[in-house]
Amino acid sequence: MCLSTQSVRKIPIAAFLGRASSTQHRISYPNANGTSQHLLPFQSHSCNSNHKHFLPIKPFSTAFHLFDKMLHREQTLENTRFCDVLDLVKLSAMKPNIMTVKTVHSLVLRIGVLSHLATSTSLLITYSRAGDFGSSVSLFGEILYKDVIFWNAMMTACVENRCFGAALDFFVEMMEGRSGFDSGTLVIAISALPNTNRLIQGRVLHSLSVKAGMLLDSFLCNALVDMYAKCGDLRSSEHMFEGMHCRDLVSWNSVIRGCLYNKSPEKSLLYFKNMAFCGKQADDVSLSCAIAASTCLGELGIGQVIHGLGIKLGYEEGSHISFANSLISLYSQCGDIEAAETVFRGMVHKDVISWNSMINGFASNGMIFETFDVLHEMQLAGSIQPDTVTVVTLLPLCAELILLREGRSVHGFAVRRSMDSDLLVVNSLMDMYLKCNKVNAAENLFNVMPDRDLVSWNTVISGYSQNGLSREAQTLFKELLSWCSHWSLSTLLAILPSCGSPESFKFGKSIHCWHLKLGFSNNMLAINSVMFMYINCGDLKASLSLLSRISAVEDTACWNAVITGCTQNGHFWKAFETFNLMRKSHVGHDTITLVNVISTCGNLELAVEGKLLHGLSCKTLEGTDIRVQNALITMYGRLGEIESAKSVFGLSSNHNLCSWNCMISAFSQNKDGKRALEMFCILDFEPNEITISSVLSACTQLGLLRYGKQVHAYAFRFGFQRNSFISAALVDMYSNCGRLLIAFQIFQNLPEKSVAAWNSMISAFGFHNNGEKAIEVFNQMIESGTSPTKSTFINLLSTCSHLGLVDEGQWYYHHMLDEFGVEPITEHHICMVDMLGRSGRLDEAYEFIKKMSIRPEPGVWGALLSACNYHGDLEIGREVAEILFRLEPYNVVGYYVSLFNMYVAAGRWSDAAELRRIIQDKRLKKPAGYSLIDVGCG
Repeated sequence: MCLSTQSVRKIPIAAFLGRASSTQHRISYPNANGTSQHLLPFQSHSCNSNHKHFLPIKPFSTAFHLFDKMLHREQTLENTRFCDVLDLVKLSAMKPNIMTVKTVHSLVLRIGVLSHLATSTSLLITYSRAGDFGSSVSLFGEILYKDVIFWNAMMTACVENRCFGAALDFFVEMMEGRSGFDSGTLVIAISALPNTNRLIQGRVLHSLSVKAGMLLDSFLCNALVDMYAKCGDLRSSEHMFEGMHCRDLVSWNSVIRGCLYNKSPEKSLLYFKNMAFCGKQADDVSLSCAIAASTCLGELGIGQVIHGLGIKLGYEEGSHISFANSLISLYSQCGDIEAAETVFRGMVHKDVISWNSMINGFASNGMIFETFDVLHEMQLAGSIQPDTVTVVTLLPLCAELILLREGRSVHGFAVRRSMDSDLLVVNSLMDMYLKCNKVNAAENLFNVMPDRDLVSWNTVISGYSQNGLSREAQTLFKELLSWCSHWSLSTLLAILPSCGSPESFKFGKSIHCWHLKLGFSNNMLAINSVMFMYINCGDLKASLSLLSRISAVEDTACWNAVITGCTQNGHFWKAFETFNLMRKSHVGHDTITLVNVISTCGNLELAVEGKLLHGLSCKTLEGTDIRVQNALITMYGRLGEIESAKSVFGLSSNHNLCSWNCMISAFSQNKDGKRALEMFCILDFEPNEITISSVLSACTQLGLLRYGKQVHAYAFRFGFQRNSFISAALVDMYSNCGRLLIAFQIFQNLPEKSVAAWNSMISAFGFHNNGEKAIEVFNQMIESGTSPTKSTFINLLSTCSHLGLVDEGQWYYHHMLDEFGVEPITEHHICMVDMLGRSGRLDEAYEFIKKMSIRPEPGVWGALLSACNYHGDLEIGREVAEILFRLEPYNVVGYYVSLFNMYVAAGRWSDAAELRRIIQDKRLKKPAGYSLIDVGCG
């Protein structure tokens, strides 16, 4: 049916559709000969294609090849020659080929029948489907007298070439030119709207359809159902569907798919069920949508029922690709990877979505080797090659597992296949490099990007933050603010981790204000990140204040943010107190909660509380989680309860490398190097840097040079010696085993010396009584720009103490804070007392303790008592011993022995005998010393 323009002349269609005037910017479309044809744009970016490969559902068919289903003109052909030419044009349209269509076009021009609309219409469509859209546009412009079908053909060509804005421009021009329109015109225009996301224009066209009385056309109604759903207005889509007088299979498929598109899989399954009740038999599109809905809901049982229904209806997964692709995604996402592979292997024909679904299935189930095996098999198949979706599926896997070599291979493949200009691919590559700690590679990609979206900026900002480059992250964030005027929650979550120290507190507060201004004040994820930021910046009060403000809606994640932040920043008591408040608030805990609180108990040496948490984890069945078990092993190791740690390790049935590392580290920390080496020898996994570092520590304790050399060789073979912790451990091991020269050679050969390596070398020279060299290394450290740490000064002061360099030691102690920014702690005080005591300046050491600004720890008094014992100063010794007996009533055996030795040295036998009796009455016993000999060591 054709409606005259007179009846719609009063509708301001151009105003509603937002048509650009002829004087505005134009879009250029290349012709086959390289020249450009200009069109007025509806949206300048509307020609961009969106990849939706992973949704295994056929697209709504009205947008493509719609023109083939329209009524064509009835025209009288004047002669046989004319009829033959028209048949030739139609034949070329069946199998479009650019050379053929040009030849036919030349023949049409030669006999002068281009003005025949049926011929020119077929030529226009043929050019479009042969990939020469520019020639379609040129041909359209050459025809002076155009009817509705010719306009519809031009709009169809625009839609088929994904130039949706241009299609709408032609529709507006058609309306202004009073060429009339039919229901097919509206269907084409409506089918172009979802891709430009213009819901208002869709409602205008809906109103126009009502006014023209065309809503009895099922094609038009189906197009409106699809348009509303894809524009995000599911309610209008459902109303349109409910108001249809006659619903066909396409109608049902449109609303089922629309619900799925709008993240309402429950409704999608409900419509699928209602369709069956109405007597409509599902096709592969319906089945694929229903299976995809089951996948979204994680309902494996429902998916299996639909799988059975599909087989019953004759849709075998081996011969229907979209149905099989949906099944692969269902079984993969629900963890039944064997069923997914069975479906995949049974497919007679596979498309790129089939391969991508299987690759994604293996990747999401952690099957790394199988993922790359399927990729290799895909490449060998030859008929179908990996596309951009394949690449962006593999890159997150490489990023998550830090598979740098594989990630670089994927990058090389993307470059060879000219995919490196795809924005999604480049963003994934940057994310992979940043997570693999290759910041320069990500920066290079970012700097050469011709076009960046918000994801690009967020990726690099987040990468900087995660790699400790806080200043760079904040600089790039400020640049982003000047680049665009809209941001997302991801931007906030990307920049907040850069505020990880008190120096970033002011910037963090400004980000909090920005977060409130953007309207994220009720977003729990944003609030959790802000609380975590305040803890990292040292403002616990602000974080707890935020937690109290959201007490009405707080969930486990909110409490976890505070507990985790406190644990990671050393605020262990506050973490433990927060956990107790969480329990009182009747908020349930989860695995993350237990892991952090168990770690807190280990650091605070709260044995009873730690065991209670162990019981709680077993009671709530979270004790089976490997992360909780590893936290328990670490906690018992720090508590010195090595047998309990071994018991937890032995009861676990699913060890990972972290479990072995925790157990080896527990043995090493408790001076049980022998069992640490035994664990290493039966290790079920390939060791990593943490394993090697722990084993080297065990070799250092035992002085086993032979085993230390073997571990060194292993570290060298796998490139671990470049790790800062391992290089420092190697220096310690060789130094403690008496090979100072080798230790120094390792230190000198390090390409980049970490602060741990500098500290180890200073300690090594001090251990070997070479104080001058230790001080020289310290000076070199300062000259290199490396900032000393608390451990640096512990090693330096200890060296000065053992070698009697009192003046030098005092200078370093008094200038730690003002010269080097290191605040003295208990260990430094102990070194100073030990230094003064060893040199016989006991009174000065005593005065030093009295003048301390903080309350002296028992270790400080213990160092003075040891010095009094060495010099036989009984007067000060007795006074210090009394203080220690009060401070540590349960850890006094060493102090009693020191005082006893002083009594004996002074000839105070009666006092010595009395003290021995006290020791016996208290049943105190000093651990016996021992020596080790490694027979055959090199």
